Order: sequence, then C-alpha cells, then structure tokens
Amino acid sequence: MSELSHFDGAGSPRMVDVSGKRATVRTARAHAFVRMRPDVLARLAENPKGDPLEIARVAGIMAAKRTPGLIPLCHPLMLTHADIEITVEDAGVRIVSSARTEAGTGVEMEALTAAAIAALTVYDMTKALDKSIEIQDLYLLEKTGGKSGDYRRS
Repeated sequence: MSELSHFDGAGSPRMVDVSGKRATVRTARAHAFVRMRPDVLARLAENPKGDPLEIARVAGIMAAKRTPGLIPLCHPLMLTHADIEITVEDAGVRIVSSARTEAGTGVEMEALTAAAIAALTVYDMTKALDKSIEIQDLYLLEKTGGKSGDYRRS
C-alpha cells in the first residue's frame, strides 16, 4: 500500500509536487446513480426548467473543469476531454463520466466530481416532484496512465 501523499512528515496537508513526473495520457471514468420513483422518471421530459438530463450533462462537464476549485489539494489540469453519459433505467438515472488529459497527475477527481455534480443536478431539477430521490454509488470505474498504472473496478 502506498503512502498518503497529501500530508507532510508532520501530518500537515500539502499539495503534492508533481513537477518531477512525466506527462502522460491519463483517463478516468466514474459512476453515480440517481434512484427515483417511476412516476418521477416518467415526468423528466416535461420539466419546466428544461431537460434535466441534458442540463446535468453540461453541469458535469463544467464541474470536471472546476475540480481544483472545489477539492482543495487538486492540481489544475488542462482537460483534453470531459463527457457525461446518462441512461434512464427502471429504477433511476445512471451517470457515467469520463475525463482525459496529458499531464503529470491523474484525472480521477475530475471524473468523480463530474459524476457527482451531474447527479446533484438531476436531483435539483426533480426535487419538486419527490424529495426522497437518492444519489447512490459514486465511485471510480477505471483509470489509465501514470506511475500507479491502470485500474478497473471489478
């Protein structure tokens, strides 16, 4: 198991110095699920605020680009790609985000932030119909590149 790199020897938080790392292509995909009742799902298309799924897609992409402003010790990265895939299922809305860069550090936090904000946006746009909507299962699906190598959730 590796050391937690966001703390110095005295236990104080610090931003990791990645200046010695070689820039490589790095990708990440993350997942979130918004569980809602079938009657709420059926009314997605008639939302007076607009299409909640398309607005959530744009919100997720914007969130990926703003991750270092939300997560204190994240490095600002020049993303070369960010996207959100949204699928309506019987029990709710499945969100899969993706992020890509060529840098000395990975984009896992950007993908996770994108999925979380897309899910929160779906909630925001449907909460008038049901306050008990749940955001579930936020996790990293996979990442590629970097010193630690590739990861795929089993």
